[in-house]
Amino acid sequence: MKERTEEPARRTKTVVVACRTLERELTRAMEETGCAFEAVYIESGLHERPKKLAKTLQETLDGIEADRVLLCLGQCGNAMYGIRAGGFQMISPRVDDCLSLLIGDTREKNRLSVRDGAFFMTMGWLRGETTVDKEYARLEKRYGADTALQVMKTMYAHYRTMGLLDSGVDDMDALREATRPMAELLGLEQRAYPAGLAYIRALLTGPWDDGRFIVKAPGEAVTEADYAP
Repeated sequence: MKERTEEPARRTKTVVVACRTLERELTRAMEETGCAFEAVYIESGLHERPKKLAKTLQETLDGIEADRVLLCLGQCGNAMYGIRAGGFQMISPRVDDCLSLLIGDTREKNRLSVRDGAFFMTMGWLRGETTVDKEYARLEKRYGADTALQVMKTMYAHYRTMGLLDSGVDDMDALREATRPMAELLGLEQRAYPAGLAYIRALLTGPWDDGRFIVKAPGEAVTEADYAP
């Protein structure tokens, strides 16, 4: 009688869907954790258009065949509400946007923002489609330099600080130089803030505790209540 040979267990297929803003940070975190997952990127400019972002994200998910999908992005203007998992488990961080992932959580980012009147930048954010300098260039082309400056100063009137996030990935000198012209134009102080990849590493490896992550079974959708404090 022949002995029965057990078939080897099938490896879980995991795909990461991420905001393009976090491409360099995600790549570094995957290197550090040894998680050689397939990564699919959503263009960062869509965070300015939440409805379009939601549509693009859902279409992307609908085209994925996997056992687990990790969403390396934030709530992004309610764009995550209603996003539904396909035939896979779907896990996303419980944060408002990509930069909170680097700072540590939404509460800490908001605390720093209120305390210092800060908004935050990374090189990935700077390379996006809708940035401070690109918005100024668009306004200048349309209305002229004086009006563009007036509009920008009105838009950023309640900020005092341009925060540069130091996650260990960006060249901070290069980031400071790249953002200096707009900081000076708007009268903002440049200040470096410590950041990191711990949250992204936790997303890649688990465990996914309820306090920091939203875990959805196949076919389940994300709701507004999932982001409640």
